[in-house]
Amino acid sequence: MKLWGGRFQKAEDADMQAFDNSLPAGKLMYQEDITGSIAHATMLGQQAIIDQADADAIVKGLKEILSDIKQGKIVIPDNGYEDIHSFVESVLTKKIGEAGKKLHTARSRNDQVAVDTKMYFKNRLQGILDQIDQLVTTFATKGQQNPYIMPGYTHLQKAQAVTFKYYLDAYAQMLLRDKKRLLNAIDIMDENPLGCGALAGTTHNIDRQLTTELLDFKKPVENFIDGVSDRDYIIEVLSDFSIMGMHLSRLSEELIIFASQEFHYVTFDDAFSTGSSMMPQKKNADSAELIRGNAALLIGELNQMLIIMKGLPLAYNKDMQLDKETFLPAFDHIEKMLLIMTKIIASLKVNQTKLEEAVKNGFLNATDLADYLVKKGLAFRDAHAVVGQAVLFAEEHNERLEDLTIEQLQSFSSIIDDHVYSYLNVEKSMTKGIKKEML
Repeated sequence: MKLWGGRFQKAEDADMQAFDNSLPAGKLMYQEDITGSIAHATMLGQQAIIDQADADAIVKGLKEILSDIKQGKIVIPDNGYEDIHSFVESVLTKKIGEAGKKLHTARSRNDQVAVDTKMYFKNRLQGILDQIDQLVTTFATKGQQNPYIMPGYTHLQKAQAVTFKYYLDAYAQMLLRDKKRLLNAIDIMDENPLGCGALAGTTHNIDRQLTTELLDFKKPVENFIDGVSDRDYIIEVLSDFSIMGMHLSRLSEELIIFASQEFHYVTFDDAFSTGSSMMPQKKNADSAELIRGNAALLIGELNQMLIIMKGLPLAYNKDMQLDKETFLPAFDHIEKMLLIMTKIIASLKVNQTKLEEAVKNGFLNATDLADYLVKKGLAFRDAHAVVGQAVLFAEEHNERLEDLTIEQLQSFSSIIDDHVYSYLNVEKSMTKGIKKEML
């Protein structure tokens, strides 16, 4: 069944039908499509645009169809209909008769698909927001269970001591910003396109505020043309997914490094590792590698959507039907990435001994020594030079700063006294000043 064709003299080419078929992707939004149609039919009846009896029959029929699909009594096929809209209207008309043909009064597929997609995004994003919260909570739990001091890095070189708890919290903060971005995207997209028609509204006296309230939108869109041609919200969400994917990829990269035999700071659970078909000893962090790889797919899907939209004139163009080829896989990717990362962190074993050993070398207390000298009255730039000389001396003698005698330390600056060792002791230094926030 097609929702058009009166002015055509030839049937659509079979290959064109297959090329144009959006039902396999569109049927994933059947619930949003039927919910939107129920609101639209309710409004048509209340505004006396169609008979109330017909409106009631349409609403009742749509609710039964929705229930039957959920229960598996009606199976949406992959072909035979141009899209989910024509499928629903066809089933409805067979179910209730001629009244079903009145459903599409004062509506276009252009505003219908826009409202379907926005509702789909709002619904599915709630699950992702919950996943973010779960991962952030998992970070906090794992950090509390492993409050060990570890090296912090810049340029992948040991820099200063931090705690494993504080390290994980850095990624928690990234994800909390990702959550804010998604909430902002939901807020911006929360405008009802229903009533825009094809691009210029309708001569019928529809009530856009009623459908807005029925569908739980914040307000109707301001401009009909924009309402049917806007896909900014898809691009914004895909951008947010890409940023979040980048954050998860960075964490994956570090966990892969930290799990290597050269570091051995952490050990992946067997359930999230794989082996080699040739090398019996191998245990690979493939779960994190796949998260890292999926981040690239998200970036690609964002670029696909940008390229689809970049050259389109107003208002609706069929290119926009391909938006589902970008955002449906993107939702799948980010959901799986968040799920697997949460399970990786929850099951991760942290090697306290290796972390403590790693803190003992690399001069992680060098900046603390400079801070000590500044507190003793030395200008920071001079303190920086003094500590650099001390580090060079310690390297040449295969010593750590905290193992140098007071006489050796004083050879670099006479203002150094025995109190310096409370700064050179990494654990004691962590309790000083603003560093206490890391504990």
